[in-house]
Amino acid sequence: MTKPIAILETGRPPEGLVDAFGNYPSQFRALLGPEVETRSFDVQAGELPDPDAFAGAIVTGSAAGVYEDHAWIAPLMDWLRDARGRTRLVGVCFGHQAMAQAFGGRIEKSDRGWGVGLHRYDVVSEEAWMTPPAPTLAIPVSHQDQVIDPGPGARLIARSDFTPFAGLAWGDDAISVQCHPEFDPAYATALVEGRRGRIDPALVDDAVQSLSQPDDRPLLGAWIRQFLRG
Repeated sequence: MTKPIAILETGRPPEGLVDAFGNYPSQFRALLGPEVETRSFDVQAGELPDPDAFAGAIVTGSAAGVYEDHAWIAPLMDWLRDARGRTRLVGVCFGHQAMAQAFGGRIEKSDRGWGVGLHRYDVVSEEAWMTPPAPTLAIPVSHQDQVIDPGPGARLIARSDFTPFAGLAWGDDAISVQCHPEFDPAYATALVEGRRGRIDPALVDDAVQSLSQPDDRPLLGAWIRQFLRG
């Protein structure tokens, strides 16, 4: 890649986990590998990059909801609409929801409740960047909100019964996923354990157990690298 990748940091891990696991930009750098040059932008502080200066941009997860009245969300939506077609876009969790909302979809706090642990998704569209191909992906998750309506022009690329719109694409240069390929299982475990009480303890126990199983983070990370390479 001749240009770097922008990482749009829209949230931060709980304070007690940053020292052990890093912030979201560092987690994405680990996922992408040292050969991928990145630069991070603090979206909550009003930092947004020039799309033309980057080969692609990743929008991270956040504790915020895209429908909440934070001063930084509307500028992010405007940026996504402006950047589409000018750089390759990847959304993850909150970023997945932000892209769907920016492009005409609808997001809500799901009546299915918390999605935590290791979830498996069916891959329903074979994209050119999905090499080697795989019929399913098992990836850590942590979310309550979900895309309810992906909006016009969205193409479904991954789904599950719990998350019907788990992966979306718009044309050939914008993709998003509800899951967290950047989450090391140890971080995902610490995150859900820290929410015990907010989340039903039995669901936490099931999530922790699931996160001890093999996952497909390296494969999805490779797919994202290939997508960003174009």
